[in-house]
Amino acid sequence: MANSPQAKKRARQNERRFQVNKARRSRVRTYLRKVEEAIASGDKAVATAALRECQPELMRGVTKGIFHKNTVARKMSRLSARVKALG
Repeated sequence: MANSPQAKKRARQNERRFQVNKARRSRVRTYLRKVEEAIASGDKAVATAALRECQPELMRGVTKGIFHKNTVARKMSRLSARVKALG
């Protein structure tokens, strides 16, 4: 348990950051799920639109420190390839 005032403040900040990051991660996962569902349905137009909506959210996750940039690059590459293959 935190004893010093500084440690108590840091614990409060950590909890607040955890909640914000959790919400951001959840938001990104929702966009990813929409793309996955569009790919599963087989509709290329819907999948492309969902991917376009998803990309800025993923990139925002990188700038906010939720995801590593290479992780997001890999996800975008794989999703793009799957959407492209729907043809």
